[in-house]
Amino acid sequence: INLVKMSSKRKASHAGSWYSGKGDVLSYQLEGWLSAATDAVHAPARAIIAPHAGYSYSGSCAAYAYKQIDPSKVKRIFILGPSHHVYLPDCALSSQTHYETPLYDLEIDLEVCRELESTGKFSRMNKKVDEDEHSIEMHLPYIAKVMQSQRGHFKVVPILVGALKPEKESEYGQILTKYLLDHDNLFIVSSDFCHWGKRFRYTYYNKEHGPVYASIEALDKQGMSKIESIDTVGFTKYLTDYNNTICGRHPITILLHTIENSKSINSDLKFHFRFLKYAQSNRCKDDSDSSVSYASGVLLIT
Repeated sequence: INLVKMSSKRKASHAGSWYSGKGDVLSYQLEGWLSAATDAVHAPARAIIAPHAGYSYSGSCAAYAYKQIDPSKVKRIFILGPSHHVYLPDCALSSQTHYETPLYDLEIDLEVCRELESTGKFSRMNKKVDEDEHSIEMHLPYIAKVMQSQRGHFKVVPILVGALKPEKESEYGQILTKYLLDHDNLFIVSSDFCHWGKRFRYTYYNKEHGPVYASIEALDKQGMSKIESIDTVGFTKYLTDYNNTICGRHPITILLHTIENSKSINSDLKFHFRFLKYAQSNRCKDDSDSSVSYASGVLLIT
C-alpha cells in the first residue's frame, strides 16, 4: 500500500506580532518596501543573505535582496536559518508539508527533503521547534510576495542550521553544491549582523572609527567584505578574531563553502556576491545603548 503523507501545516506563529497577520496589510507593506528599494541592482539573484528581525526593523532592508529575485527563473527555494532556541549539532529539515503565511501557504518539497535526509546528515525538527523559530519564518511572507506570479509552481526547502563545527559546515556545503549549480534553485540565507550592547554581552568598540555606531558599521563591513570575496577561511578567521555576533554565521559559512565547491566543479562559472544595503536598528553612542545590524546581499552566477 502506498501511504501518502498527510498534509500538515506549520502555523505562521509570529504573524500579528513580528509582522502583520492581515494578508492585505502585509502585502501593501511589502509592496512599499520593494518599490522603495530602487537604488541598487544586482540580478537575477541565485542566493541572497537577508535579515530576520521584525519587519518594522528590517523589512525595508530585506527588500533590497528580495527585489533582485526573478520569479520566472525559480522553481525551488532553499531557506537556511540559524537555530535560536534549541541546541542542534547538525541541520534539521521540517516535518511539515506546508508553511502558512498571511498571503498564501507555501508547499515544502518533500522529495528534496527525502533526498537530503538520505545522506544521513540531517535530523527532522518537530512542529514545536519549527513554530518557535523565527529565522526561517521571517522570510516566508517576502517569498510569497515576490513569487506571487508563480504561485503553485514552486516549492520550498527549509533547513534549520545548528551550532556547527567547521568540518560540518564544509560537509553541508558539499551536500548542497549540486543544488546551487541547478539554476532552477534559489538559496536564502537568514542572518542579522552585529548584536551590540550589554544585553547581547557584546560591546566591542574601536574608537578610531569615531562614534560607536560607526565602529559597529566598520566591523560589520569587514565581515561583509570577506563574504563578497567568497573567502570562507577569511570569514571564519574574522569571526574568531572579533567574535562578531552575526547570528547566521553558520548558514553564511555553509553558503560560502557551497559557492567554493561550485567554483571548483565548474570553473567556467563566475560568482559575484554583493551587499546592496546595510542598516542598524539604532545609532549607538555609548554602552548604555544597543542595536542590531542588518545587511542584504545577493549572489549572481554568470
